[in-house]
Amino acid sequence: MTAELMTSPHHVSQLLIEWGNGNEQALEQLAPLVDGELRRLAQHYLRKSPPDFLLQTTALVNEAWLKLIDWQNSSWQNRAHFFGMAATLMRQVLVDEARHRQYQKRGQGKALHVSLSEADGIAWNERPDLLALDDALNTLAELDGRKCRVVELRFFAGLNVDETAEALRVSPRTVARDWDFAQAWLYRELRKGTSHA
Repeated sequence: MTAELMTSPHHVSQLLIEWGNGNEQALEQLAPLVDGELRRLAQHYLRKSPPDFLLQTTALVNEAWLKLIDWQNSSWQNRAHFFGMAATLMRQVLVDEARHRQYQKRGQGKALHVSLSEADGIAWNERPDLLALDDALNTLAELDGRKCRVVELRFFAGLNVDETAEALRVSPRTVARDWDFAQAWLYRELRKGTSHA
């Protein structure tokens, strides 16, 4: 099998399905094929993290793998589903780290808040207050789980509209509508939090 075929989305999806069915050899073949993309996701998350943030790319990827391995018996739908779950797990790792840092500092310094305005997706114009964003996303998930997933995949995983649509099995138009709504809703929620600070 050529290297191009081995890294094709179809081949990766097939390996994910086999791994989900308990084939450990599929995991051994899968790991090197997805490692680069997991590192890209981790770098996307960490790009604007505080300078003294302890997690590095390799550590975040390793933490995500540990959590993904627990999902071994999951019914992976495809490559997009896998990377969507990886993005969610990386978010959890970073939020846990932020909670730990906040606990350690006990209120020293001000929390910085996220800016949710940009044409091609949400920009990290400032270092985000991951805890405030996580709280807002948890509230959004209770109201509309799909809109929350759109934010996770676009904002945290850096997927474009088409990739997000593939992961969620909806149309790109639906993703675009959900994205517009979620940005406005999150902007309002996060502004509420800063007005009381």
